[in-house]
Amino acid sequence: MPLRLSPTFRQALAAEDRPLAGMWVCSGSPLVAEICAGSGLDWVLIDMEHSPNGLESVLAQLQAVAAYPVTPVVRVPIGDVVTIKQVLDLGAQNLLVPMVSSRTDAEAAVAAVRYPPRGTRGVGSALARSARWNRVDDYLLDADAHVSLFVQVETAAGVEAASEIAAVDGVDGVFVGPSDLAASMGLLGQQTHPDVVAAVLRTFEAVRAAGKPVGVNAFDPTAADSYIDAGASFVLVGADTAMLARGSEALAERFTRSGREPRGSY
Repeated sequence: MPLRLSPTFRQALAAEDRPLAGMWVCSGSPLVAEICAGSGLDWVLIDMEHSPNGLESVLAQLQAVAAYPVTPVVRVPIGDVVTIKQVLDLGAQNLLVPMVSSRTDAEAAVAAVRYPPRGTRGVGSALARSARWNRVDDYLLDADAHVSLFVQVETAAGVEAASEIAAVDGVDGVFVGPSDLAASMGLLGQQTHPDVVAAVLRTFEAVRAAGKPVGVNAFDPTAADSYIDAGASFVLVGADTAMLARGSEALAERFTRSGREPRGSY
């Protein structure tokens, strides 16, 4: 019996007239991923770049969240063609590629998610969860419809090239990372510095002018609201690990009087 795949993040964004709120899933735990998936948020980002996630744990998390009305996006650790091929074959339909700072970077990411002749993705659908082991009719012909690609601008060079990056055919949207952007601007740890915020907003303008949705990471609710007002279509507003860290610290402060100073997240 033919099977249908879930709508992509591209389709989810197009279907809503409001910004989509999501959170990082960084613990590597399918159980935690499932808890987050059932929260009522619109999307979750399963992270392979700064988290203890490999292929097996990403697969388990994709399976854990599949039963919930949430869109999973997987951030690969690097825009490597082999890594992207493997993550797609696991059944990830939505990818975020970090550290895209030029049109060339964006074009390489697009090529990695597309089958020949339009790209370089290796063909193994009969062996892979991506096509549900060839139970999805015409997967090879329709693969582009089943995959959405978002790229992450998080350097000063990426900000300057944002319009060219967003204009690349096959890039479905751009996600701005203020933390690495701040570092690249010589403002390490100062994500809300006025110069960093201004660079984020310039990226917003360039991406939106290209007709693509733009998103951002903003754990601070005030910053998140400000970026939404500025036109963000999707926002990450928290992380499983950060919420556990801050929540456990609050318990310690309340019941042990540890006197810990409040810490920021991300």
